[in-house]
Amino acid sequence: METDLYLYGGSGHCKVIVDVLESTGRRVLAIVDDNPKSSALFGIPVIGAADLPAGARMILSVGNNRTRKRIAAAVDAGFETAVHVRASISPRSQIGAGTVVMAGAIVNPDSHIGNHCIINTGAIIEHDAHIGDFAHISPGAALAGNVTVGEGSHVGINAAVIQGVKIGRWATIGAGAVIIRDVPDFATVVGNPGRIIKYSDHEQY
Repeated sequence: METDLYLYGGSGHCKVIVDVLESTGRRVLAIVDDNPKSSALFGIPVIGAADLPAGARMILSVGNNRTRKRIAAAVDAGFETAVHVRASISPRSQIGAGTVVMAGAIVNPDSHIGNHCIINTGAIIEHDAHIGDFAHISPGAALAGNVTVGEGSHVGINAAVIQGVKIGRWATIGAGAVIIRDVPDFATVVGNPGRIIKYSDHEQY
C-alpha cells in the first residue's frame, strides 16, 4: 500500500476521500482534474492530466460510475484502496483496487467488493454479498446477506435490499427504495416495494 498517492477528480466526493486517506495517515500528493475550478483543494495542488506521472498510484475521486469506468480505462496508473479508520471491514471480505470505503460503513464476512467501488458513509453490506466493479452503495443503504449488485449499479441513499436479491448491471435504485425482488440490467427502481419506472440506454455503457 502506497502512503502517498494522487486523486483524480476534484469534486465534493474528492473531499471525502481526502478525509478517508488522512484518517489512516496517508497523503495526497496532488489532485488531477480535467476542468479545475481552483489551483488547490484543502491546500493540495490541483494539476492537469498531462502533469500526472506515468504509473502513478492513485484513486479515482469521481462520483459518477460511468465516468469512473472511462477514466480507469484511459489513465496510466496503479490503483490503491482507501478504507476509513472508522469503517468496519471483516478480514474475511475482499476489497478491490480503487475502491473507497467511507466512515461508518460495514462490510461483513465473505463479501466481495469489486474494483473502483464506492461504499459510502454508513452503508451496510452483509455477509456473502457480491458488489461488481464501479458500483456505488450510497450513505445509509443496507444490503442483506447474499445480495448481488452488478457492475456500475447505484444503490441510493437509505435504500434497503432484502437477502438473496440480485441487482443487475448499471441499474439505479432510488433513495429509500425497498428492493424485495431481482432487478434487471439497466433498470431504475423506486418506491416501497420497489417498482421499475424506466430503463437506461444500453449503448451508453
